[in-house]
Amino acid sequence: METNAFIEEQVAELKRVVGDGQAINALSGGVDSAVCTVLAHRALGAQLTTVFVDSALMREGEPQRVVDQFAELGIPVQCVDAQAEFLGALQGLTDPEDKRHAVTATFYEKVFGRMVRESGAKYLIHGTILTDIEETVAGIKRQHNILSQLGIDPEQAYGYRVLEPLKTLRKDGVRAVAKALGMPDAMVHRIPFPGPALATRIIGEVTAERLQTVRQATAIVEEELDGCGAFQYLAVLMNDRATGIRDGQREFGQIIVVRCIDSTDARTATATELPWDKLNRMCERVVALPGVNRCLYDLTPKPPATVEYI
Repeated sequence: METNAFIEEQVAELKRVVGDGQAINALSGGVDSAVCTVLAHRALGAQLTTVFVDSALMREGEPQRVVDQFAELGIPVQCVDAQAEFLGALQGLTDPEDKRHAVTATFYEKVFGRMVRESGAKYLIHGTILTDIEETVAGIKRQHNILSQLGIDPEQAYGYRVLEPLKTLRKDGVRAVAKALGMPDAMVHRIPFPGPALATRIIGEVTAERLQTVRQATAIVEEELDGCGAFQYLAVLMNDRATGIRDGQREFGQIIVVRCIDSTDARTATATELPWDKLNRMCERVVALPGVNRCLYDLTPKPPATVEYI
């Protein structure tokens, strides 16, 4: 379907389904949720409540950046502090699926469920895309935003109906819609970022201290690779430690893996061939972080790897 026709169809469908009711959506700052927010706001206006959930798992300065960006678009966003709830739910968990389930349950059952009740909304607008559905149904990994496809009835479980206007699109299709909606280039071309956020980039337990390490490494990687033309790039904190030397003393330091991939829709991907000076500069900056003494570059394609580690 042609992009403008898709936009008109989804706007009309949202108006039809929601009627004179209230809808709510969570904005993460990624292109999928951003497009959903703009589409829903175009369709529903004041009938839509948009929130940004500060889960403690986000990139440096992300909550305020997102609120400010959408204020410029004339779309109000409420920022909700839920850091303690998410960190509490993740405490002691190391299994990847347990961690993803904890993020999903905390988001839908506790934080968002409470916000839905307070807003009176009966509809949740979600940025699920086709790749999310396919990977979850195939058992590759559970995406945090997949509910009905796993047999979860959100109306019965949480008290609201989920609407997914982007579920027939892949990432390139979402970007085309974003461009047609007139969204800023920085939003249209922003690299993908997972719903469970930095929890997917920590192997082992997620703690405030480990989050700070991967958050700092993420800022370095995104700054160094901005404009390189890759589909996505990220930093991952490993669970093991490596022997190193710091100030002439033996150190058991943390290990950061850098991943940078070329892809069209995230179904398949290959490692980006980066210039040596770029890799070297990233490494120098990453190992300067407190407690980090190894920086590795991941060359693995998808498949056999997935993009994210968790």
